[in-house]
Amino acid sequence: MQSPKDWLTPDALFMLQTIQAEGSFAAAARKLNLVPSALTYRVRQLEDALDVLLFDRSARQARPTAAGQELLREAGRLLHDIDVVANRVKRVATGWEALLTVAVDSIVSHAVVMDLSEAFLALKSPTRLRIRHETLSGTLATLTSGQADLALGVVMGQQVAADIQHMTLGEVAFVFAVAPQHPLAQMPEPLSNALLAKHRMVAVADSVQRGSGMTVGLQGGQDVFTVPDMHSKLQAQLRGLGVGFLPESLALPHVQQGRLVLKKTDQNRISPVHAAWRDSRLNPAGHGLQWWTTQLQNPTTRSALLHDKASAKSYWD
Repeated sequence: MQSPKDWLTPDALFMLQTIQAEGSFAAAARKLNLVPSALTYRVRQLEDALDVLLFDRSARQARPTAAGQELLREAGRLLHDIDVVANRVKRVATGWEALLTVAVDSIVSHAVVMDLSEAFLALKSPTRLRIRHETLSGTLATLTSGQADLALGVVMGQQVAADIQHMTLGEVAFVFAVAPQHPLAQMPEPLSNALLAKHRMVAVADSVQRGSGMTVGLQGGQDVFTVPDMHSKLQAQLRGLGVGFLPESLALPHVQQGRLVLKKTDQNRISPVHAAWRDSRLNPAGHGLQWWTTQLQNPTTRSALLHDKASAKSYWD
């Protein structure tokens, strides 16, 4: 049994638009190269399928009923959407991705990612852009699971598939920071692991969906306050809710303002950070991904992504 969707075809919607534009069935029939009886029959079939009256035939002009006006409004939108999809498919066929997803670790500057996104969207390409925020091993997991096309801020500590390419963005130095009012702020340095174990640490939750994920700098049995990202960790430590390591570039402005105190510990943490993406002979990178990886070739851009620079707009000039 046929349903209304079998009758609401692009041809049928265009037919209704033509009747409205021409003002009568006779004029619309001439426009569509149909005999009037054939046009009338098609309209009646559509009305029967929808169980509504679309045009008032009591006058010489074809006036849409309230139901007809609603269908014509939707017809305009649907036909426009079909044109948009057709154009997008044609442009995607030229090598642009339909959707490009970039996974951004919380260690990466979100402001700089937004600057890069602004420049990408200014290209007016057919590629839709999606940014998702991840942490620790979850950042790479989104790439290996196919949920992202590009991952920024990856720690490459595991074997990856042959089609995953990567490059070093740089190294991130971490400093141990505490609020001035925290008891550890007055303790002699270096702070021992035994001493740190007595105090609550602030940890960033790993966003990986399966497995135990990654933990950094925690000791067994230690009290932990877990937050979703690095900026939440900063806010927690500023309030004295716990202590822990922060990226040096994130902590130093608050140290200079007297809102954080740096303390030496028995640990020195410097982490190499990477960008990773999929690209192979059988599944080559599209133009959108190529644009992003080209920006990452610029040393200033790479540095800004890891050191929270205010603006990236001059990086590719």
